Amino acid sequence: MVGGATSPATWLPVDWRDALLVGRIQTPQGPTPILVRHGRVVDVSAFAPTVSELLDRWTGEAPGGADLGVVADFDFAARPLLAPVDLQCVKAAGVTFAVSAVERVIEERARGDAAKAEAIRGDLRERVGADIRSVQPGSEAAQRLKAALIADGLWSQYLEVAIGPDAEIFTKAPVLSAVGHGAQIGVRSDSAWNNPEPEVVLVCDGAGRALGATLGNDVNLRDFEGRSALLLGKAKDNNASCALGPLIRLFDDRFTVDDVRSAEVELTIQGKDNYRLEGRSLMSEISRDPLELVRQALSEHQYPDGFALFLGTLFAPTQDRDTPGLGFTHKPGDVVRVASPRLGVLENEVTTSKAAPPWSFGIADLMRNLAGRGLLSAEAAR
Repeated sequence: MVGGATSPATWLPVDWRDALLVGRIQTPQGPTPILVRHGRVVDVSAFAPTVSELLDRWTGEAPGGADLGVVADFDFAARPLLAPVDLQCVKAAGVTFAVSAVERVIEERARGDAAKAEAIRGDLRERVGADIRSVQPGSEAAQRLKAALIADGLWSQYLEVAIGPDAEIFTKAPVLSAVGHGAQIGVRSDSAWNNPEPEVVLVCDGAGRALGATLGNDVNLRDFEGRSALLLGKAKDNNASCALGPLIRLFDDRFTVDDVRSAEVELTIQGKDNYRLEGRSLMSEISRDPLELVRQALSEHQYPDGFALFLGTLFAPTQDRDTPGLGFTHKPGDVVRVASPRLGVLENEVTTSKAAPPWSFGIADLMRNLAGRGLLSAEAAR
């Protein structure tokens, strides 16, 4: 564990004493939802055995439960954080920033070959990047730009979702497969060009209400997706390749969706080879409003257990790591730190998806565990 053994003060939101936070911890009895209010950790499993149910029943009034002490003093090494969602589907929106749109086009034109990327980048960034920043997706101006880019031979399926009417919304990870703060995060062992994607993630209940936000790392395999967009599933959904945390910050009068819209997300990668990379993603530069992305996710689908939605990232690393011109790719042992002052810090160490601890605790296991603890009975539900 990278972050679990460190002091909570190093990864909590800066204003944690005033924040309303929801998460999950691993206890000897099993996964347990917690609420942090006024800086104190409360076990709310008797009220709601899952985070999904807690959010569905959320009215703004904090439920009671067993007080576990001050969050800054809590022993998260003994009872580590899990991903703060459980039964929710984990969705993601792609190509929501101009810079990331250009990088996806570069991957496509390079056919996933990092050695070809820099030459293509110089040809595309000035023209396409400047143009797509200036238009509202789905607008008449965007349609005119599309026609011009087609005429110039610059059109791409990635530009379609960047400026067209329909956002790219895909399923990132199966239920219960995401890892939390301090866990290892996985990159496919056969990928040679990949990077983290530091993002803000909205968390919605079964009715589609956006109730809060957390941080996420939507690990990306640039070589796989670059070879073919039909490899998106292999590029995005692998063992331990989705990290969420540290906790969900619920919306209240101190923290609203406007704070998501203006959030700054910082990324630091520290390698065992002394390589260091830093970057930032500014939510103010997103091309589609976060609630519009939620609306599109819900337009033809329902999520009765709720869903988490990655909002995309401005960050696309091009800094060379080893060989000039080959850009960045992960190495095992990299420590990835995703941070935003009012959401906290999500930190994970990179390994391969084959070497990461296997995902072995599924939905049936959770239901059996909760039933064995008496948390699914009608009496417990009351």
